[in-house]
Order: sequence, then structure tokens, then C-alpha cells
Amino acid sequence: MTAHPTGIVFSEIPVADIARAKTFYETLLNAPMVIDTTAGPYAKAVLAFPEGTGVFGHIVEGKPATKGEGAITHIAIPDTLEDAMDRVKRGGGEVASDIITIPAGSFFYAHDTEENTIGVFKF
Repeated sequence: MTAHPTGIVFSEIPVADIARAKTFYETLLNAPMVIDTTAGPYAKAVLAFPEGTGVFGHIVEGKPATKGEGAITHIAIPDTLEDAMDRVKRGGGEVASDIITIPAGSFFYAHDTEENTIGVFKF
């Protein structure tokens, strides 16, 4: 039997309109995403960590949480949080907090186009 570590494996963010959400996350991450329908019951678009390292996730067809409720996925960005705030707005989302600093880095909360709350994180 192979031993596996415990902890977060990946995250799925449910979205009502996958095309709209895909455009938002492409704008936020400044990177293209591909919709994949080959595995599992839902269409999904991968939120990949650069070069395949680290935790990853998907946006998936589904019912988003009510605004301000549900799990919060934190997504790392390579540039500044101020630039990411501009991209959130440009992509149709909403910045929901000021920048918050913790020992590991800084982040802000935002709502995507589906009203999911996300954290946008800078190490």
C-alpha cells in the first residue's frame, strides 16, 4: 500500500456559466485556460500552478455558493496584488477587501463573476 500525505489535493470552484467564469479567471491569472470534458461528470477548466508544481484546481459547472458563503480558494499570483485587483475588476469581478498581510504573504478577498469568494494571494 502506498502512503499519501494528507492535506489539500485540489480545489473545485463551482460556476453557473463556465465560459464567463473562464474569461474572468483568464483575466485574473493572465493565462489561458482550456475547457476539458474528457473526465468526470462536469466540464471543467484547470487552474494550473506554473509548470505543474503545487496544488491546482478547476472551475466546474455547478451551483456556486451564495455570495460571501462557501469555501474560499486562495489563488497565488506572480505580480502585485494591486495589479491583480485591477484584473479582478476588468474581468467582471469585485474586490471585496483591502490587502491583508499575514506571515506567509499578503492577499485580498474578491468575488468572481459567479459570486464565489476567492482569495488572491502573493507570497
